[in-house]
Amino acid sequence: MTTHPELVAKVQVEAARYPSLAGKGVIITGGGSGIGASLVEHFAAQGCKVGFIELNGELAAENAKAIDDRTGNKPAFRVADLRNIEALRRAVGELSAEIGPVRILVNNAGNDDRLPLEEVTPEYWDDRFATNLRHQFFAAQALIDGMAQAGGGAIINMGSISWMRGAAGLIFYTTAKAAVMGMTKSLAREVGIRNIRVNSIAPGWVLTERQVERAKRIYQGKFSEYLEAQCLKEHVLPPDIARMALFLAADDSRLVTGQTFIVDGGVV
Repeated sequence: MTTHPELVAKVQVEAARYPSLAGKGVIITGGGSGIGASLVEHFAAQGCKVGFIELNGELAAENAKAIDDRTGNKPAFRVADLRNIEALRRAVGELSAEIGPVRILVNNAGNDDRLPLEEVTPEYWDDRFATNLRHQFFAAQALIDGMAQAGGGAIINMGSISWMRGAAGLIFYTTAKAAVMGMTKSLAREVGIRNIRVNSIAPGWVLTERQVERAKRIYQGKFSEYLEAQCLKEHVLPPDIARMALFLAADDSRLVTGQTFIVDGGVV
């Protein structure tokens, strides 16, 4: 089996249709590229009213146009740095006003940059937590009342299997992603009475363009080594994560909450 991602054929999956998603308002963070872009496209294809938040305005505009071309359903977007909670709240408020009642939130944004242990400063640690954890809570906080008033909703937080494996070189990231699972549990308990479900997805190594370029630059052997660690000998792609998110957002999973779903091809 070839292990170079540029030679991996696009996997054609006859994806499920979820009638309960049609017309629902969805906000996705970090929707300009990678897993986030796939999430935006998959929800748009279901007929949702999609809004996304992205740090890079040029990337956001390109992705919105591309998704409109492919699905005929153009997503709205706002440019914001999610480390700035006031900017996050403003973006969420503006998107909510534009797309209507938000019933689904996908807290996708994050960054798994590496740094040697000795070089981690308190300021960098705090910045990584702001990048990978803090905004998930405050995005949920900003939308929970509206979701409840609209009849309920679903929140999907993005975690990672990195902490389950004790990945080295990014302890600030693995610690934040471990916390996503705990936050998901507690938030589900707190908002269940308002008919809001909260779950998280823990992806394995997903072949986004960013991850592919990093692996090529640093260590090409990662492609074959990661497949060896998987039970299923096929790379995980962004749509594999997006399809799990669709299920967790739809009424098909109406009694599923407080759970973390691992999508990693069988690594952990």
